Amino acid sequence: MPKHVAFLRSINVGGNNRIPMAPLAAMFRDLGHADVQTYIQSGNVVFRPAHERPDPALDLALEAAIQRTFALSVRVVTRSHAELSAVLAHNPYPECPPDQSMVVLLRDPPTPAQVANLDPQRSPPDVFTVHGREIFASCPNGFAKTKLALDWFERKLGGVGTARNWRTVGVLVGMAAD
Repeated sequence: MPKHVAFLRSINVGGNNRIPMAPLAAMFRDLGHADVQTYIQSGNVVFRPAHERPDPALDLALEAAIQRTFALSVRVVTRSHAELSAVLAHNPYPECPPDQSMVVLLRDPPTPAQVANLDPQRSPPDVFTVHGREIFASCPNGFAKTKLALDWFERKLGGVGTARNWRTVGVLVGMAAD
């Protein structure tokens, strides 16, 4: 079974949704997942799934386990190593420094009508591109100043997602390599 990465949304940010990494990794192991590793405190878990399931089923199973274990409602989006490698390959902004680019990982792909509802002029000079279940963003003035917030994308697209900077995605692809 290839490794996957679970991206937990909004944990250990501003003192909210606190989940220590060691108990989180233990929860994954208790669920039967193998080769479990965490990366930084913001909720990135590399693991080999116990069972092969479509991503939404795995996402929901992990959310339920987090609720049972930590009494927290946390959204989870997973990607296989191959899917995350494809994210790296499809980056439309390779010239953008890693600390000024991010990817929003969506659980489900938005419809063309939902994508058309996104305002490309929301936060100039920031730009974004939707590709499948990912939204790539280049934010030359940094993330603190952009209006391309995860909440805005979720509201406009009606879905669940989480965002990571480009450097984190690159590290996780390396960690998930077999």
